[in-house]
Amino acid sequence: MRELKVYNTLTRKKETFTPVTPGQVKMYVCGITPYNHSHMGNARPFVTWDVIKRYLEHLGYEVTHIQNFTDVDDKIIAKAIEEGVSAEEISTRYIKECKKDMADMNVKPATTHPLATQEIDGMIEMIQTLIERGHAYPVPSGDVYFSVRSDASYGVLSGRDLDQMRAGERVEVN
Repeated sequence: MRELKVYNTLTRKKETFTPVTPGQVKMYVCGITPYNHSHMGNARPFVTWDVIKRYLEHLGYEVTHIQNFTDVDDKIIAKAIEEGVSAEEISTRYIKECKKDMADMNVKPATTHPLATQEIDGMIEMIQTLIERGHAYPVPSGDVYFSVRSDASYGVLSGRDLDQMRAGERVEVN
């Protein structure tokens, strides 16, 4: 197997890629929220990860590639209401169209494409565990936030100091 160098965000330098299991690479990457026809922004992660997967396979790695579809979302629900159909019908329709679009672009499908709706029980369990361990907290709106101060290494990959980050920069302060 040829050597592959990758940029390590933690050390801020190029390093030799060493998979957890020799000869095997496992990638979990985000997919799309299927509520409308695909566009270039939707295609970008599919194409990017397909290129990476193909290169890893070219180097001789066995690649397991997981790419989810977030098939429950406010935009999907709004589209379903607008069309007078179920949210499942909307997400199923646009997942099918997305897969066809990617095949037309010669993007190889992932090993599997899990649906968010099939993982909700696991998500709830994970959130409950985070709350129990003091890493997350519920707010009156029903949302649950991650407690960044509970993680001493929070911000290390971005190189940002938590004390210098501004509240409300990306989301309204709650």
